[in-house]
Amino acid sequence: MTETVSRCPVAHDQLPQPAPLPFVSEDPFHPPQRLGELRAEFPVSRLLYPGGEIGWLVTKYADVRALLADPVTFSSRNRQRANPIREMPEDFKEQPPKPGLFINEDPPDHGFYRKQLTGQFTVKRMKALEPRIEQIVADQLEYMAAKGPVADLVADFALPVPSLVICELLGVDYAERGSFQEWTATLLNLNSTAQQVRAAVDELDQFMLRLVKQKRAEPDDAMVSGLIEAQDGAERPLTDEEIAGIAFLLLIAGHETTANMLGLGTLTLLHHPEQLARLKADPSLVDTAVEELLRFNSIIRVGQLRVTTREVEIGGQLIPAGSSVVASNLAANRDPEKFDNPDELDITRGAVHHIAFGHGVHQCLGQQLARIEMRIGYRRLFERFPDLALAIPLADVKWRTDMAIYGLHELPVTW
Repeated sequence: MTETVSRCPVAHDQLPQPAPLPFVSEDPFHPPQRLGELRAEFPVSRLLYPGGEIGWLVTKYADVRALLADPVTFSSRNRQRANPIREMPEDFKEQPPKPGLFINEDPPDHGFYRKQLTGQFTVKRMKALEPRIEQIVADQLEYMAAKGPVADLVADFALPVPSLVICELLGVDYAERGSFQEWTATLLNLNSTAQQVRAAVDELDQFMLRLVKQKRAEPDDAMVSGLIEAQDGAERPLTDEEIAGIAFLLLIAGHETTANMLGLGTLTLLHHPEQLARLKADPSLVDTAVEELLRFNSIIRVGQLRVTTREVEIGGQLIPAGSSVVASNLAANRDPEKFDNPDELDITRGAVHHIAFGHGVHQCLGQQLARIEMRIGYRRLFERFPDLALAIPLADVKWRTDMAIYGLHELPVTW
């Protein structure tokens, strides 16, 4: 049963009128002001979806964490039926989850798929990748230096580093990156039409199925071949479509999120020079700096989408069965009841209980890999370019306000 902070319930007629999700911020380094107002006054409020459906928005840290810890009551299986920031076509709402795409599954199916990967993402295995990640980072920094003294940090560093890592992990030819990055961008672009999204999904599906068939014919030591090999003698072996679905998810999640954190985190540090100076003076602070940047930026700004399987009370509000619910990790990570002075960046904070990677059974499987890439990336970047600076005025920075994952389209820097 979901347990949240006990509060006096607010009658539905006393709640604010349902309104769209606050998404675009007045200050690009901070959440929308309205999100904070709702967290303080109406932590569970009604949400107006683009298609007219009325759902719910949960903004307080304790409630968001409790919600994400209860996959029985708050289901992920039908979460794609409504999107709080773009209208979903009717045929999308009725589609069953893609085989292997376990982000859209509930227990026990979710656990079955995730178990296939637990051996691939152990802390020990991720640590073993560090020398290779160090080399990838060093190579990209030298590439930047050769182009300099001005370069686009996103195109020349933040995007290539995690893309190279995930390609090597899965066994994808890095030369294919242009195609899958284009398809991924279409899926994440809030202005993409339903036809464009369908086409991108189809292209990625076919790309992954070709990859699985290729690895069956010519196995290597990468993850997709490992998944195929693990099916020998399995009581319930994965189909090619399921393996392709797993790889589909890992490819998108493995480069988009980390790339945007590398770019946005760098700009955040440049915008807070006193914090950057502390990190340069004591590089051992990089671990806590990464956690604080994850909390402070919370790039999954739409939140975690769920559907209630029964009538449930959360944060003093009774939510009917079958309701769409958005758990705002962006609002939760700035909750003053959890974090002191949450709107201040403090790289010594040690914000280990942030929920930038989610919480519960759906917590990000690749979070340790992402942390390693960020620790190495930030440390080596400022070692190689200690005088790194913006090459354009801050007002001219192109923010990803049109994308489902927040970050920067470009970041021109100089040294």
